[in-house]
Amino acid sequence: RRNGKKGAAMLEEYLIGNCSPTLASLKTANLFSMPYTSEEELTEQIAFWNAQMKEKGLSVILLRKRAATALVYVCRKTRLQENILKPGVLHFLERYGYRSTDADEAIVHLKERLSNLEGEGFPHEIGIFLDYPLGDVIGFIENAGRNFKCSGCWKVYCNECEAVKLFARYKKCRDVYLRLWQQGRSVLQLTVAA
Repeated sequence: RRNGKKGAAMLEEYLIGNCSPTLASLKTANLFSMPYTSEEELTEQIAFWNAQMKEKGLSVILLRKRAATALVYVCRKTRLQENILKPGVLHFLERYGYRSTDADEAIVHLKERLSNLEGEGFPHEIGIFLDYPLGDVIGFIENAGRNFKCSGCWKVYCNECEAVKLFARYKKCRDVYLRLWQQGRSVLQLTVAA
């Protein structure tokens, strides 16, 4: 209970454990599931962290709620916007009903797609929202998740060498952030402004 708010402190631990590369501005976004006990507490946690992170250029978004589990998306919307505008990305997203290059509108559509899925699955285009290369997202879909070159934060179908380096950077970032957080640094102190 580092900041006196049980819920906010719990979310803080999830942010460090799952979102360090995004906090460090190495990655556009991260996604994680976390348990929650009450919708009111969950709403307060999300609002608290959104207020904290706004000045650093990050958004904390509740994508989906299921029985006692919340799916939380932490992103840098300006980077997501840039990713959507990369060659081929919008054309790819249009196949799944996305009609705008606006990051906020895309997130709203992603939420709708998630709510329409049965079970705990994910729409395949979610990789675009998590900064996965378009070629790897398409490769995953075309190969039904099989025949990948390597696997780390995602399954790699294209540039294996680059992906392996990136996975190592993300892991090192996570390890460093976790150590600094355990030594008393706050999530806010560890979040790079962008």
